[in-house]
Order: sequence, then C-alpha cells, then structure tokens
Amino acid sequence: MPSKQILQQKSKEVEELTKLLSRYRIIGIASLNKVRAAQLQEFKKNLADKVFMRVLKNTLMKLAIENCKENPEVKKLLEHLKGSNIFMFTDIDPFKLALILERGKVKTTAKAGDIAAFDVVVPAGNTGQPPGPIISQLNAVGLPTRIESGSVWINKDTLVVKKGEVINERLASMLSKLGIKPVEAGLAMTVALDEGLIIKQDQLKIDVDGTKRNVGNAYANAFALSLSVGYPTQDNMMALLQIAHREAYALAIGAAISTKETIRDLIRKAHAEMLSLSSRVPTLQEKAATEKS
Repeated sequence: MPSKQILQQKSKEVEELTKLLSRYRIIGIASLNKVRAAQLQEFKKNLADKVFMRVLKNTLMKLAIENCKENPEVKKLLEHLKGSNIFMFTDIDPFKLALILERGKVKTTAKAGDIAAFDVVVPAGNTGQPPGPIISQLNAVGLPTRIESGSVWINKDTLVVKKGEVINERLASMLSKLGIKPVEAGLAMTVALDEGLIIKQDQLKIDVDGTKRNVGNAYANAFALSLSVGYPTQDNMMALLQIAHREAYALAIGAAISTKETIRDLIRKAHAEMLSLSSRVPTLQEKAATEKS
C-alpha cells in the first residue's frame, strides 16, 4: 500500500499538472517509442524557452485532466492517453512544433519489426568482410556478391526494403553489419489540443516544399490573371504600365502618330517602305513596257 509521503507527492504533482493544463494554450502528446534518452534531453534543451516538456504516467495525467475545472476542453485528451508519452505544454503554433520535432529526427540502426523510414538501397562495393558465412547472409537478403582481393563485394546497387515496409530480423542484422541506418528515431506528436480543437498526427504533417510550390503557382496564376484583365494592384502596377506603354507605342506606330518617342521609328518605317517601293519600280516599268509592246 502506498505510503502517505508517496501519496502526498503524487497529489502535489497532479496539482502542478492541473495548473499547466490551464496555463498553456497548446497541449501536445508525443510518443516515446524508439526515442533515446540523450535525444530527449537534447530536445528539452533546444526547446526549453518555447516548450515545457514532462515525461508522465498516463494515470497521473488523467487525474490532472479530470481535476482541471478551468479548462474543461482538456478532457478531449483522455482517449489519447495510450502508451509511453511525453507531454508538451506551449503557446507556439502546434504545426510549427510538429515541424521542429520532425526535423530533429535522426537515423538509427534497425531491429526486427521496425518500419523502414525510406527506400533502402544497399550500394555496390566492398563490404570489407572476408569470404565466409557473410556471403550466404548477403544472398539471403537479395544482395548479389562476388569475391575480389580477399573481400566480399556487392555487385550492384540493390533495393532491399521499401519505405513503410517491415524490416525482418535477418535484414536488420545485415544492414547493421553494413553500417546502414534505415530507421528514423525522434519525437512525433500523436495529437495536439489547440484551444479545444483536437489535431491528430496525420493532420499535423505539413509538406513544406509542396506548400511553397502550391503558393508559388497560385501567385503566378493570380498575377497572370490580373494582367490579362487589367486589374491594378501594388504587385502588378509596374507590369501593367509596361504593357500599356508597349501597346500604346505599337498603336502610335501603326497609325503613324508622331511623338517625341515614336518619330525615330516612324522615320525608319517610312524609309524601309520607300526602299521596298523603289526596289519594285524597275519591275513595274518593265511590266508597263511589255504591255505597250
């Protein structure tokens, strides 16, 4: 049976958690699956001025949530208290936080049952291993080999597992021997509560490069449309003036309207037309002489 001191300590901790739940706008939950202690300490250090992190038992968090009267919306987190978690309390945007956590992931060696974080291609080259059981082990995972200069070589670049596939024990062992790290380890938010709104892991993922491309394309299309309809904005005013000047200039040349800007080109145009006409004069004279005869 828990001692009085332990119960008092837990009660105090629940009280502190309750205050945290009321103080911060964002409460995030991240899984600690495959997260190393050193990595966790690095995250805490780097985000100390932005995020308050606590590794807590789900039972304590549940008690704090049920005890939080000032922010009843936190009860929405109860159904997400599963597995081993770290809880994050912050006021920064949850999507920004998810991105920071994603960029903090590191590659690590695989164990049986791990999921490949990317397509794993074993490159051709010297394994540095002497001939022996290694040959059958490499062949067993689909790697073609040869013996050269007393070492086992892999003949060609070979895809051994695709992104999202499970890595079996045999392949995990071989990739470890070859120094290939196909698994990403780090914190990933499973859910965030933003002022009463639950945002799940798949919704927190943002394709930054894809979003930039989409915004760029949208801007380019909107810019082209504004030019085509002559809708003036701060961004397109210079381009609209250039188009208007070009069209007015072409109209002035076509209508032979002389201005300070067009006179030089009008003279060039008249000169060119004169040369074209003069080159045809002998032909016209010959044609007239032929008709008289």
